[in-house]
Amino acid sequence: MHVLRRLKSFASGRTSLPDTSEDNGKRIVRTKQEATAAKSQQISSESVLHPTDHTAHAWEGKMASTARQAGIFINPAESSNSFSIEMRNNDLLPKEMCEMKIQENKKKNSQDQEKGSFHGTQAGHVIVTTIPGPSGQPKQQTISYLAERIVGSGSFGIVFQAKCLETGETVAIKKVLQDKRYKNRELQIMHMLDHPNVMALKHCFYSNTDKDELYLNLVMEYVPETVYRISKHYSRANQRMPIIYIKLYTYQICRALAYIHNGLGISHRDIKPQNLLVNPHTHQLKLCDFGSAKMLVNGEQNISYICSRYYRAPELIFGAVHYTTAIDLWSLGCVMAELLLGQPLFPGESNVDQLVEVIKVLGTPTREEIKCMNPSYTDHKFPQIKAHPWHKVFPKRTPPEAVDLISRLLQYSPNLRCTALEACVHPFFDELRDQATRLPNGRQLPPLFNFKPQELRGATAELLHRLIPEHVQRQNMMTPVV
Repeated sequence: MHVLRRLKSFASGRTSLPDTSEDNGKRIVRTKQEATAAKSQQISSESVLHPTDHTAHAWEGKMASTARQAGIFINPAESSNSFSIEMRNNDLLPKEMCEMKIQENKKKNSQDQEKGSFHGTQAGHVIVTTIPGPSGQPKQQTISYLAERIVGSGSFGIVFQAKCLETGETVAIKKVLQDKRYKNRELQIMHMLDHPNVMALKHCFYSNTDKDELYLNLVMEYVPETVYRISKHYSRANQRMPIIYIKLYTYQICRALAYIHNGLGISHRDIKPQNLLVNPHTHQLKLCDFGSAKMLVNGEQNISYICSRYYRAPELIFGAVHYTTAIDLWSLGCVMAELLLGQPLFPGESNVDQLVEVIKVLGTPTREEIKCMNPSYTDHKFPQIKAHPWHKVFPKRTPPEAVDLISRLLQYSPNLRCTALEACVHPFFDELRDQATRLPNGRQLPPLFNFKPQELRGATAELLHRLIPEHVQRQNMMTPVV
């Protein structure tokens, strides 16, 4: 259906936003029933957002199904992106996660998948390679990895779990098909990264298949869980994720973004729950998959068809090619909202439908806001829809501080979104700065204040004073900022 028709239908009152006070399980059942009844009413359409982007919209194909014209959130299937790592269902959750039992349904072909080929690497196969010796020693070291099972896959290649036979350490190896004509941007970026909330690259090596295909193998630390799977666990149990976990995960994402944005000028461009790894025992989070990441340069054009759809910033939907790291902050707001709701906030079924979902909550963007998103966009023919109050979007017991932070992240104008470091000092995270705060099982919180100089770049004295708790300053024998 044409975007204008969708919006006019919403404006006339024939569609509505979800009732967040309704029981989550009943809402999902009702949604599925309405989706089934409306399946036959799908209507195809062409995009009118940015007609120059023919390739992207040809890929989109059909427009959103009228099944969601009831305006309720659908329990979505996993979103996909050709640049991202998607965790496979056969990667089972551990039996325990912080004293909480977790059950995962066994998937039909998991054993066959685990025994299969990893693009030329068989399960049980030993990979032998050499790496540089310790600093100051020119001699190379031989190291061997036992390939165990696939834990992620995509059009880029695969990610498999392996064990280092020399040390017994478990690692994740991302195997990426190389185009010999181009340098690998992901490898270049990962060599730059060193932060407690960012996936670390141990080393890399190249390998060839029988078809003479060249693969780059990125050896990284292995982290067993993702925010996506943890969130799914609570949704399937018809439970809300504990607010302390939402605070922990969101705060650590902010730190990771502050580091790559402030220190390196890098935009991740694919922030989503699947790309946020979590240690289920310590709840330390690590940002992974830099396959879409890029160091942004002022005046240099960038591709607009980037980032997984549910988390895609509106300036990208409007076809902007001169954007900033603020696109990651929009994605962060979407992830945080999803953790609070138990399902995506903007579950668009196409690029156009994604804009409709955003407008249903934020209202119609003004001409000034559209200009801020993309000065080259000239089609402003949108029906006027009022913004939905943020406090009505989330369940009644949602902390007002959480709603306030999301409202500061999900702004149409990129320059009005708070930065990652500004988000870190938001009152929503005050509990994390309390020395007495513990995990639900009584354990200590993961390290949260071991800041790198790069992530603090540009921070004011007042912001630093709010960012670093006094008990941490005392422990580090730091002089309090006044």
